[in-house]
Amino acid sequence: MSDINITKLNTSSTDFNQQLQNLLAWDETDDREIHQRVLDIISNVRKNGDKAVIEYTNRFDQCHIAHAGELEFSKTTLKSAWDQLPADQAQALQTAADRIRAYAEHQKMESWQYIEADGTVLGQKVTPLDRVGLYVPGGKAAYPSSVLMNAIPAKVAGVGELIMVVPTPKGETNQLVLAAAYLAGVDRAFAIGGAQAVAALAYGTETIPAVAKIVGPGNIYVATAKKLVFGQVGIDMIAGPSEILIICDGKTNPDWIAMDLFSQAEHDENAQSILISDDAAFLDAVEQSINKLLPTMERAEIIRTSLTTRGALIKVNDLNAAADVANIIAPEHLELSIEDPEALCKNIRHAGAIFMGRYTAEALGDYCAGPNHVLPTSSTARFSSPLGVYDFQKRSSLINCSQIGADVLGKTASILARGESLTAHARSAEYRIK
Repeated sequence: MSDINITKLNTSSTDFNQQLQNLLAWDETDDREIHQRVLDIISNVRKNGDKAVIEYTNRFDQCHIAHAGELEFSKTTLKSAWDQLPADQAQALQTAADRIRAYAEHQKMESWQYIEADGTVLGQKVTPLDRVGLYVPGGKAAYPSSVLMNAIPAKVAGVGELIMVVPTPKGETNQLVLAAAYLAGVDRAFAIGGAQAVAALAYGTETIPAVAKIVGPGNIYVATAKKLVFGQVGIDMIAGPSEILIICDGKTNPDWIAMDLFSQAEHDENAQSILISDDAAFLDAVEQSINKLLPTMERAEIIRTSLTTRGALIKVNDLNAAADVANIIAPEHLELSIEDPEALCKNIRHAGAIFMGRYTAEALGDYCAGPNHVLPTSSTARFSSPLGVYDFQKRSSLINCSQIGADVLGKTASILARGESLTAHARSAEYRIK
């Protein structure tokens, strides 16, 4: 097996910024054909409900569904999947679930209010969403960890009803996913996927209830459908390929760092793994580890393609420069594999999740550390945050004017409203002036 040809960059190069932008460029252009196909599916599901969902499920997932009742997993099926799990898997899922729930409990927003001197009360009322839809990829590429990460914060937020959809290609169900759904408190689950599942959740059918928000990862059809139903419902995010950025001071075992890079590269060919160091010899050592360890990997070809086309080793002058580059990249996952991660963390402004120190492998965050693994990708960490309890809560403003408050505020509102030529606004406020 030949050595990997991984891109090498150096911040001292005059055209480094352009080289970095070329490396980060992710051309996920809207495929018009897919766009149109998804629009047609959404339109058909809106118009024909269950009939359209059954038709697409039979066609795309090669199933043999005759009526809508067959699409729903019974509560017994979910419980039985949990009851029949091997003990080690059940224990691992339970540990992960407990940790995710404990972390989520800290994120809950509470209602608040305060009283002004004249007795006017201002505040904010926090309420959970009524019903949320959770999309879970199905078949062989099934992710029970995703079920826990999406469902548990929703339940901690107090969401009234959680509806899971998961495709079952050729009738193939994943018991771990169903067990995770039971453990996380999913209320109803349906064996459907693709754009048709997103449309059913957004608009509702005779069998599948409409939701207020749709969360969870999926393929290009699912992502496109989420984009197109946004506005009718809320969505979590449009996720791009997985990413890891590691900043290392050259003192971590190079095999560890190589495997951490692999951990994201194995997701798919478009995943991005980047290492930054101020130690040129260490970058060479990690490259040697990459080539030594690659033949031992089950997904070696995917890793090879990912590292060759989108991976990089970046040499910087010092760790502060590494932080500057990290802020430009705004990675989904950032490992600070250095002696004093707390100090450098103060310089990091943009990252989905930050893994501090040599012993904190990013993979722990994917499964069981506690913080959510649904994270902003493609530099969207510049303005986005990890999925959390707050994504399943909404805020309403509270205003309760006292008689004195209405008098004082009414005068101000009147002047501003008349300045905007909105006389009814002004007169409405003026009626309450003494």
